[in-house]
Amino acid sequence: MTAPSPEAFEHAKRLFLDGLAHFEAARLPEARACFEQSLRWLPGRPSTLTNLAATHIRLGAPAAALPLLQQVLVAEPDNAEAWCQQGVALGDLERRDDALSSLQRALALAAEHALARYHRGITLNVLRRHEAALADFAWLVQRQPDRAEAWFRQGQTLQALGRHVEAQPAYERALALDDSLAQAWSNLGGIHKDAARPEQAAACYERAIEHGGDHELHRWYLASLRGGGTPQAAPKAYVEGLFDDYADQFDSHLVKVLRYRTPTVLAEAIRRAQPQGFRSGLDLGCGTGLIAPPLKDLVPHLDGVDLSQRMLDKARSLGQYDRLDKADVVQHLLATERRYDLVLSADVVPYLGELEPLFAAVRRVIEPGGVFGFSAEQAAPAERFVLRPSMRYAHGEPYLRELAGRHDFALVELLAQVLREDAGRPIDGLYLVLRAAR
Repeated sequence: MTAPSPEAFEHAKRLFLDGLAHFEAARLPEARACFEQSLRWLPGRPSTLTNLAATHIRLGAPAAALPLLQQVLVAEPDNAEAWCQQGVALGDLERRDDALSSLQRALALAAEHALARYHRGITLNVLRRHEAALADFAWLVQRQPDRAEAWFRQGQTLQALGRHVEAQPAYERALALDDSLAQAWSNLGGIHKDAARPEQAAACYERAIEHGGDHELHRWYLASLRGGGTPQAAPKAYVEGLFDDYADQFDSHLVKVLRYRTPTVLAEAIRRAQPQGFRSGLDLGCGTGLIAPPLKDLVPHLDGVDLSQRMLDKARSLGQYDRLDKADVVQHLLATERRYDLVLSADVVPYLGELEPLFAAVRRVIEPGGVFGFSAEQAAPAERFVLRPSMRYAHGEPYLRELAGRHDFALVELLAQVLREDAGRPIDGLYLVLRAAR
């Protein structure tokens, strides 16, 4: 390879240093331009390629970073920074296992590489290897005690492990260092809410909004604590995230810890309504498919819809659904061309307040004489619906009867029974089986 001229080297060096200054000041388009120009004067320079790759990652273009990093790693296979940046890019592309391998390689080459350790912790958390992730964040907060993001990630990991008492001071330390961390305020609010400290929780949610947290989501949290101006439904992002996170332990936690009865009770009520069975059914908010086994001999064709992809993946593994769609249940009902003589919904209504859209959408897809069965948490008779601190809606029986009549459903059966337990307390519920007018 021909050595660069002194003039070319000086041009490349000046542009590289300008690029670093822009990068440190978060002027990322300017940094990218400088690094690209530097490479024209001095092609293939590993440090410039690595920094250009890091800039692409920060600009939200991780795929553009990967070929640059491959050039570096071919020339310098022991370049820890390039392995680290490759791990970050692969993580952004949701190639989690590949990301972890790259970050492990970076740390094997440079055990003190803080950025690699930080991103390995994040990747391990996404892979639900929380104990291993905690070790990385413990390492970081010990060596970088003034780094707010490390304390935040430690709190997040402790919370994922159910160690909420330990997570609280980690969040508080993060916020003492940087009070603009909206997600830390939100997570701390959740800890206060679960510990029955509503005023502290509300104050945290207000601070999250102040620092750019999702306005719809945090106003919904506040409504669950304070009442008044109750939103008509839970934000879709909340429901999707909740059940994606919950998918792995969903069945065992519901059945063994919360003594969840809803699928069995609802399936039995549906069976009593039409013991001869159905042609086809639609399971709204199917989750992991807990209600499919008790209905197996009653409904030969069963479809499901849910917002959570991880829940759908679990349901698919049962092999009892003919079709599974990822969608909001009401939007799916309004869009589908399929028709059913059974529509059921176990534990979806508690995430919806105003049920008029749901009833109208069910009426669109249900065949004349078809059965609509669902469960709801029970509110006082005078209440149409109320958002509780549990962040679930409860509905009054008169309101449910009114909706049924308005949409030409006859009441076949109404049961007032416990749905599940929450902190050892029974949650009273209503099970309704309705029949569409012929």
